[in-house]
Amino acid sequence: MNTDMELKDVVAQLLAEAKKQGATAAEADVSVVTGLSVTVRMGDVETIEYNKDRGVGLTVYVGDKSGSANTSDFSKRAIKETVIAACGIAKYTQEDSYSGLADAELMAYDYPDLDLHHPWDISPEKAIELSMACEDAARQEDTRITNSEGASISTHEGLRVYGNTHGFIGAYPSSRHGVSCAVIAQSGESMQRDYWYSTARNSDRLDEVEEVGRIAAQRTVARLNARQLTTRQVPVIFSSDVSSSLISSFLGAIRGDSLYRKSSFLLDSLGQAIFPDYFSIREEPHLKGALGSAPFDGEGVRTQSRNYVQAGIVQSYILNAYSARKLAMQNTGNAGGVHNLIVEPGQDDLSVMMQNMGEGLVVTELMGQGVNPVTGDYSRGAAGFWVEQGEIAYPVEEITVAGNLREMFKEIAVVGCDVDVRRNIRVGSLLVNGMTIAGSQ
Repeated sequence: MNTDMELKDVVAQLLAEAKKQGATAAEADVSVVTGLSVTVRMGDVETIEYNKDRGVGLTVYVGDKSGSANTSDFSKRAIKETVIAACGIAKYTQEDSYSGLADAELMAYDYPDLDLHHPWDISPEKAIELSMACEDAARQEDTRITNSEGASISTHEGLRVYGNTHGFIGAYPSSRHGVSCAVIAQSGESMQRDYWYSTARNSDRLDEVEEVGRIAAQRTVARLNARQLTTRQVPVIFSSDVSSSLISSFLGAIRGDSLYRKSSFLLDSLGQAIFPDYFSIREEPHLKGALGSAPFDGEGVRTQSRNYVQAGIVQSYILNAYSARKLAMQNTGNAGGVHNLIVEPGQDDLSVMMQNMGEGLVVTELMGQGVNPVTGDYSRGAAGFWVEQGEIAYPVEEITVAGNLREMFKEIAVVGCDVDVRRNIRVGSLLVNGMTIAGSQ
């Protein structure tokens, strides 16, 4: 992999050449990613893939006009041609007074080491061995496991460098490793598929491969002989596997681009009580070794802790430089998205939540899009488990859960303590009162 000094030099060359070509400002993003992925299926090696990707993205500003160009060639000639192409595009674009670099005083000139880089020196042979062990554990867990979609081991590491003509050039390496397994179970005419996975920046923090295989098998077998439900209105628990999708819908609604385009059901929601008064969401971008951590955003702006919801009330929108200017607000350092969003967990795990619910639905899988970002109307295909007297009665499938996100957010009765840390959004299971389940008549 290229060193950070080599990539910083590429960025410096791009910015210098942009100034030479007449740009009033410029920014460049350079990245190099390498990886290995191995998949086995039914005891045989299916794929071994190496990847090595690198790329340069350059945006130049000529007054209020901008142009962008990309290349994967780091040579001096390619750098010059990329700059010429970007400047040439800028001549023909419309002026936009809101475009441009993020403000200079927001740059992360001094940023922390977040412990994001832990290379995994694993050979293809060892990756095959671990994948085989994962799949074997799944297939041996239950006689009803009749087929497999495979088990995989993957490892990736990358180096990203961003710089702009404010004099900022920042770089940080990162890694991400994973193990996953998907299997198929059959009982009579019923056939089901499910999966499980573990991911971490440090391979030492991955779950044991045999455990991943066993959980994949248990989840698959649990879905056998699923039934449909008749249409009804009941409380619904979104398990921690899928509850982050509800929070993602909220985040999309408070993103700057959705707001200035007036394509959000949460327009003018700042200061409004959208959730119950116990509900809080915060961003923690500097958690050591976390999957969502980043020292600066996609525009070089320093990332920082932030409350998005406190006591149920929206405290902040999600803004980059452009959307902040459009809305006449302060840039929040979220170009490229949020970093380690944490929903404050409650005290109950899923089993306690089911006991307290008594009767209702636990959703473990969601299908389709089914979310209208303008109205908040929500309707998605789902599968999961029907609960009676606080215990799982039987699996269900081919149903739809429906409601309106504004009402659903208000009706979140419990946040579980079973937080899923494998994602950028960390949230436990969510119990929503009174949703409509559409099934068989």
